[in-house]
Amino acid sequence: MRRISGFLLLLAGVLGGVVIAAAAAAAPTAALAGGPIVVDIDAAAAGTPFPHFWEQMFGSGHAVLALRAGYRRDVQLMKQAADFRYVRFHGILDDEVGLYDVDKHGAVSYNFSYVDQIYDGLLAAGVRPFVELSFMPQGLARDPKNLFSFWYKPNISPPRSYDAWDALITAFARHLITRYGIAEVSRWYFEVWNEPNIGFWGGKPRQPTYFELYDHTARALKAVDPRLRVGGPSTAQAAWVADFLAHCRRRGVPVDFVSTHVYANDSSQNVFHTNQPIRREHMVCRAVRKVHDEIRRSATPWMPLIFSEYNASYANEPDVTDSTYMGPWLASTVRQCDGLVELMSYWSFSDVFEEGGVVRTPFYGGFGAIAEHGIRKPAYDAFALLHRLGTQRLASADDSTLVTRHADGALAVALWNYAPPDGTGPGYTPPPSDRPAKTFELRVHGMRPGAQALLWRVDPEHANVLSAFDAMGRPAAPSRRQIAELRQAGALQSPRLLSGDDGAWRVTVPAHGLALVEIHGVPDGVPDRDAGPAAR
Repeated sequence: MRRISGFLLLLAGVLGGVVIAAAAAAAPTAALAGGPIVVDIDAAAAGTPFPHFWEQMFGSGHAVLALRAGYRRDVQLMKQAADFRYVRFHGILDDEVGLYDVDKHGAVSYNFSYVDQIYDGLLAAGVRPFVELSFMPQGLARDPKNLFSFWYKPNISPPRSYDAWDALITAFARHLITRYGIAEVSRWYFEVWNEPNIGFWGGKPRQPTYFELYDHTARALKAVDPRLRVGGPSTAQAAWVADFLAHCRRRGVPVDFVSTHVYANDSSQNVFHTNQPIRREHMVCRAVRKVHDEIRRSATPWMPLIFSEYNASYANEPDVTDSTYMGPWLASTVRQCDGLVELMSYWSFSDVFEEGGVVRTPFYGGFGAIAEHGIRKPAYDAFALLHRLGTQRLASADDSTLVTRHADGALAVALWNYAPPDGTGPGYTPPPSDRPAKTFELRVHGMRPGAQALLWRVDPEHANVLSAFDAMGRPAAPSRRQIAELRQAGALQSPRLLSGDDGAWRVTVPAHGLALVEIHGVPDGVPDRDAGPAAR
């Protein structure tokens, strides 16, 4: 995606020759960390595959929002940071999409106009649907009054007739294949419902009635074309997976992937059924490990695992999801979950979002990586930094580092300083001074002399849009000028060129900070691309 021989020359022109010494970059508090953390890197060592599982899918607000200009703008903005490939949202079957209708005589008709506009827009942006089949059309609901408490009031009732439900799913799948072709639609995912274990499903008792819904849906999809991919149970709190797989095996029900959800502030009682305290930093990947192991112990141990929702909080916590806390939290989550999961879908990419009603102010602890008005949050910038990681992971002993390599031999190293969120109220305040900075000393071996290192940062002093918002007095409805200023404040700064001894650099990272170092050069034993035959 980058790296040509003229890259560093171009960068030098952009930066105007700015070079910072590592000693100047180090904060006075670095000494409190007890000396530098030495990160020894063998640039020529064998690595392990490092697919970017954390950034290939994102969640979003309910389906009809995909028709809005702001939503589509944010899709493009998120693509710039993460180049994501799938998006998941609730409500493609909701009445506001207009798919299902029953007239006064009981005749059913289908209208795919908004469905087509929604999916056409996504595909035009280079994003495929991860189709969550929800919620129940009012005309098909067993209980038309069983509405969830979201602002847009989706119906969570079982269908009044499974024959009618099967016909809806069949018509939906046939229409998609007719419009987009099976070669395209077979690359989508179809997930049955959303979080049936915690109140999004009105069947009683929940698990067996959800399994009935899943059975009908999976069989209807596969009857249209066996190449369609279907899965579940799409549960909250990493629940029901072992039971779900056992049920599908016992009943011969098709399943192509397992999907479930977890949030970092879920309780250990709900996820693990224990009273053992689990830190927010560890909850997500502990839950991923739990489900991963349940699948391996099942009769289908090869089944792909997709966490189709995850985030650091399921609540509106500005000091978490709006703050620079998200950089270290995301990086730590990526490090811990590597090798355990096929895809993880951050909930969500945008605060064009209406579960709690119309957004009243840009920073309220929303789920999105992008705030209202297209303002980039620190989470967005953290995704942009982590996107720069390579596709091979190299060994690294410290649990606050990720060392990776690109195909051309360039290294990308993530460094972070995790600290718990502040929890000081609606505004973000910098971490207190008793949270020391960390100094990392990168020692790179196996690289030819002359390698150069570039540094990007997201921390309380860099790409921290909340500082600018606080300086404005936290206006509930920023002016156009203020919105432009916030967009600028949320943007990543240009990378800086680090100086240091040949093959060794120091970087100091404050609490709630994430740094990304790219080391450009040629590993020992690899010939120069532009060298003539004599040099080879």
